[in-house]
Amino acid sequence: MITGQSFMMVVVLLCTCAFAFLNGFRDASNSVAVAVRNRALTPTYAVLVAAFFTFAGTMLSTSFGVYLVSAVELNVPDGIPGLALLLSALLAGGAWALLCWWRGLPVSSTHSLIAALAGASGASALLGNDGVHDAWRMLAGGVLLPLVFTPVFAFAVSYALVIPVTWLVRHSTASDVNGVSRAGQAIAACAVALGNGLQDGQRTGAFLTLALVTAGAAEPGSIMLGPQLLGAGCLAAGVLFGGWRIAHTLAYRLVNMDPLRGMVAQSVSAAMLFLGAMLIHLPISTTQAVTSSIVGAGANQRFESVTWRHVNRILRHWVATPLVCAVVGGILYLAMHPLVS
Repeated sequence: MITGQSFMMVVVLLCTCAFAFLNGFRDASNSVAVAVRNRALTPTYAVLVAAFFTFAGTMLSTSFGVYLVSAVELNVPDGIPGLALLLSALLAGGAWALLCWWRGLPVSSTHSLIAALAGASGASALLGNDGVHDAWRMLAGGVLLPLVFTPVFAFAVSYALVIPVTWLVRHSTASDVNGVSRAGQAIAACAVALGNGLQDGQRTGAFLTLALVTAGAAEPGSIMLGPQLLGAGCLAAGVLFGGWRIAHTLAYRLVNMDPLRGMVAQSVSAAMLFLGAMLIHLPISTTQAVTSSIVGAGANQRFESVTWRHVNRILRHWVATPLVCAVVGGILYLAMHPLVS
């Protein structure tokens, strides 16, 4: 016989898989948009490569997943109330990500989910449960700090790196530079997809594991292989379907750039994702790293190539993401609480 807790656990697991699929569907554009625009990769091959390396990246590292599980466990009560908290976060974060995708805006799925989880945890604390301080710590360390660090660092490094790179190729012909740059950009696109798996893929495994732990179906302490495989598969499946709305924004509406600057932008993005996952264990947003690097590399040209109106619109949504998702996550949990308590 299926109990209420078992049913709730299945719902949370299905919503987590759907969120992972949506994440891959949106983030496919991050690794391949500029490479396709500059003809470094064909659209079909780019999506296949991105899916493969996203899956591989998810399976190679558990650093972010371990971070998320350790940060969240303190805030999630056992049983149905805890599952309702996770469901509130998934629905709030997924709805915001889907809305922004529909409008062609690249926002961070990582930040939307963590902010929604923090908001639901804060609502839980208002009802008498412990953990509100940990919710704010999670919001500050998992969203607000990367929100400030990632765009500034990615923009500055990409802008500065264009100078020595263009100096090195100053005596080469345009066709030679474009040919080498396209090859480098193809490799960098694969690296971004791998970094996306290292970063974003672990969130799904962490949430699947956390749902099982909250329902009493697994022991806490680490991410199990089964949830990790399931999360990697859902994320890669989303990448295979590809979300070209955001790709159009990144490749055609933000910046007009050549293959050389595209290679610089994607190389910086990949390096930041690897750095965040392997060294400093900071949840770097793939979306923010790629978008900011593209704008930074494209801004360092003799002619004005950046459409700042679109950049400012994206920045406003990045800033709004933590607030909107935290508020909606808290409201959803308060609405669910009478039904599950």
